[in-house]
Amino acid sequence: MAGNGVFAEIFDGDGEVYKYYADGEWHKSSSAKSVSIINPTTRKTQYKVQACTQEEVNKVMEAAKVAQKAWARTPLWKRAELLHKAAAILKEHKAPIAECLVKEIAKPAKDAVTEVVRSGDLVSYTAEEGVRILGEGKLLVSDSFPGNERSKYCLSSKIPLGVVLAIPPFNYPVNLAVSKIAPALIAGNALVLKPPTQGAVAALHMVHCFHLAGFPKGLISCVTGKGSEIGDFLTMHPGVNCISFTGGDTGIAISKKAGMIPLQMELGGKDACIVLEDADLDLVAANIVKGGFSYSGQRCTAVKVVLIMDSVADEVVEKVKSKMTKLTVGPPEDDCDITPVVTESSANFIEGLVMDAKEKGATFCQEYRREGNLIWPLLLDHVRPDMRIAWEEPFGPVLPIIRIQSVEEGIHHCNASNFGLQGCVFTRDINKAIMISDAMETGTVQINSAPARGPDHFPFQGLKDSGIGSQGITNSINMMVKVKSTVINLPAPSYTMG
Repeated sequence: MAGNGVFAEIFDGDGEVYKYYADGEWHKSSSAKSVSIINPTTRKTQYKVQACTQEEVNKVMEAAKVAQKAWARTPLWKRAELLHKAAAILKEHKAPIAECLVKEIAKPAKDAVTEVVRSGDLVSYTAEEGVRILGEGKLLVSDSFPGNERSKYCLSSKIPLGVVLAIPPFNYPVNLAVSKIAPALIAGNALVLKPPTQGAVAALHMVHCFHLAGFPKGLISCVTGKGSEIGDFLTMHPGVNCISFTGGDTGIAISKKAGMIPLQMELGGKDACIVLEDADLDLVAANIVKGGFSYSGQRCTAVKVVLIMDSVADEVVEKVKSKMTKLTVGPPEDDCDITPVVTESSANFIEGLVMDAKEKGATFCQEYRREGNLIWPLLLDHVRPDMRIAWEEPFGPVLPIIRIQSVEEGIHHCNASNFGLQGCVFTRDINKAIMISDAMETGTVQINSAPARGPDHFPFQGLKDSGIGSQGITNSINMMVKVKSTVINLPAPSYTMG
């Protein structure tokens, strides 16, 4: 399982610390220090990873720069072939990687396996899409612009940026890592991965699958360590030509420091669910429970606030409460629906939002219950805009309901948020749905379904503080290349078959 078999070389058995990956090999850091990873369920140290130094980051960047030049000359079909191989290895070894996800981030076992398989599929799809996108260029002629004859031909193609820095979040440390790695590699870039602390060991196992696939030395690196030591050093490193980041407020700080390089950032959301009077209320209830409580609400695209017309609110609340009684609560090994949130500080933050709502008069549809990092699912009714939970992102199994008197009131609350990732609208009237979707200031609006990032080839983007740039396989590939033009100047105008 984890750290054994084909993965034995990534684990330092003597020091019981997982190694970092650089220049095609697994290394122990010269710092002789490690970072502990706490199991959210037991609240005890589960794993340890290397605390890399700034000098080791420098070496990684230099190796990436050299490897990238050779990789850019590698035929496109060969890049795709290696990605397909990595995808197959990843799916073959889904069990030990999923085991890490269960122990590091308390992801339910079945969902952990699904994440790894989905990641393999994403890598393969990216390989195929990349061959199509990057295999085409453009030929422009000059006489389409007024005042010009056809004396210039412009050949336009897509070339790699150089070295891409990928920083995924704890909640999908494998899937959101490969969503950055695969587009970067198929486009001809080198890739440096800085995994989250919680999820780092799963990410190291995933990187080893790329190693086993036979990618060139130095092309892929994975450095672990303390953000205070190598965080800013990585994001401000002159060797980085692009940053793809998924996470929280840290992304705003990164964007201010990164300089003139392309940025792809998804920074969280307060995804609003607007429910109209004519909606299918059983469908609404099912999606509120699924959208609000899957993986204990620790998803950027979780339903974070329900804005529901007052006339149907009582009925929907009762349906949601009924479905919530069927949610299982407990350890991820038992495939429970609600598992411990990732850290004690996260649980404390969620509890702070709950207590604020209690003090200000929210209706508790269930008794608030917490044991360690485990918080039982909680629906808060009659939430008002003066409560923190109305605006702040809990990233936990607590869902507020705000009763509204008009659609305009719901749209106003949605748009008053500093976030704008996703939202959803429930109605049987497609005309109303489209008009509300157009009015909502969010990157994506789901009609009659809870928010979701996938399928992974769909565009995925946020407005306002929810991020910059757009993800999704095609968009990520296009974001990790730049356009190169070669203009042929003819001695005299020339017309095809003229």
